[in-house]
Amino acid sequence: MRLILIGPPGCGKGTQAKLVCKRKKIDHIGTGDLLREAIRNATPVGQKAKPFVETGHLVPDELVNDLIQEKFQDPSHPGDFLLDGYPRTLAQAAALDSILEKLQFSLNAVILFEVADAEIIRRVTGRWSCPKFGCKATYHISSNPPRVPGICDDCLTHLVQRDDDHVETVRARLEVYHRDTVPLIPYYQKKKMLRIVPGEGKIETVYKNIVQALGL
Repeated sequence: MRLILIGPPGCGKGTQAKLVCKRKKIDHIGTGDLLREAIRNATPVGQKAKPFVETGHLVPDELVNDLIQEKFQDPSHPGDFLLDGYPRTLAQAAALDSILEKLQFSLNAVILFEVADAEIIRRVTGRWSCPKFGCKATYHISSNPPRVPGICDDCLTHLVQRDDDHVETVRARLEVYHRDTVPLIPYYQKKKMLRIVPGEGKIETVYKNIVQALGL
């Protein structure tokens, strides 16, 4: 099975991607994770992408396309996968079509999470995470707070808030999403691949909506 998850920043794509991948035993390809790893390792792509990520703007298509191209050019590239956070623009969608065509891969479905902007802002600005490598536990001040404020339950490391989770950055990211990513909706509708899933509510509820939409 080959899937794409799209939706506004903070809509829960990463969480749901892990659940779907576990159920279907497919590879989870998160471009956000790929970008953060490249930035952390100060790779050429990471250094170019860093200022865009920190200001909440989309990383230029050519940089993200390079990351995805490298992933699928690797001899150990996955045959079944879920793409989380890519494509985000029509240009990226076209690049992905080209990559998959060369591999003779076809997509099964594109899942769109529908979540109101106000809910996205509430969710994202309340997120805190553990910076310790190997832990990376995440929390939310209202829906999933740590037992001790500001401290990771698992390893007792002081929690941090990512730069792109500040309210000004979230608003900027939402503006970019509506301008650049929303056009993907009619693009995949024409291909008869789009499945719209309500993205608000408990994690378990959203997951059930995905399972129903995909007929899993």
